[in-house]
Amino acid sequence: MQIHGFNKTTLLDYPEHIAATVFTGGCNFRCPFCHNGELVLDPGCQPLIPEEEVLAYLKKRQGILQGVCVTGGEPTLQKDLKEFLQKIKELGYPVKLDTNGYMPGVLWKLLQEHLIDYVAMDIKASRENYAHAAGLKNMDISWIEESIGILKSSGIPYEFRTTVVKGIHTVEEFENIGKWIAGCPAYYLQSYEENANCLYRMVQTAENAGKYAAFGAFSGEELEQMAELARKYVGKVILRGVEYMLCLPAT
Repeated sequence: MQIHGFNKTTLLDYPEHIAATVFTGGCNFRCPFCHNGELVLDPGCQPLIPEEEVLAYLKKRQGILQGVCVTGGEPTLQKDLKEFLQKIKELGYPVKLDTNGYMPGVLWKLLQEHLIDYVAMDIKASRENYAHAAGLKNMDISWIEESIGILKSSGIPYEFRTTVVKGIHTVEEFENIGKWIAGCPAYYLQSYEENANCLYRMVQTAENAGKYAAFGAFSGEELEQMAELARKYVGKVILRGVEYMLCLPAT
């Protein structure tokens, strides 16, 4: 496993669990608003953490930690992901997988072998806007649709989530997203926050600077409108990272 980051304790990454989080390098998407730009574009710039070191820590923390989150980058690109998850499961930990859903075959196999217990899958945008949000010129949207279907029939807890970015999304498209993922147990809208490691900063040039100039966060009121549109089809739609925005005075 190419492990480029290890958060030894978190209360945020795995719902209702005290967990550790493993960060893998590399991704098959190029979302310009990604906060882990270095892990996506140049994972080699981050030191490798030996798998044995991570497993030794997890063994030491048995009875204290309650789960392990594997994120990225995109974990499903790791050729030895299955073997790594098997070792985590042998230590008695439930596993949460964060994924963009673009490797449905890998997702299916991991579920069939009972190696994951919770999945958080990104929904980058509506079908029509997906390639733009994922930073790809061409993509096969059917692979995303397949992963959505796999999770809906998986029998394990899962969530869908969207990082909402002004300059990528519109308020209106969240009705189409809601229709697309109708029936899912939970859908989270995460407000975009500017970050020095955003991927677009690493690919920005004088020629393409205008392409990213409009990136920003929607207002709390706009995010509530998006949530209400999605709630027509999804019972549980939750805003993340916007509580403070709803208290700010209008400008």
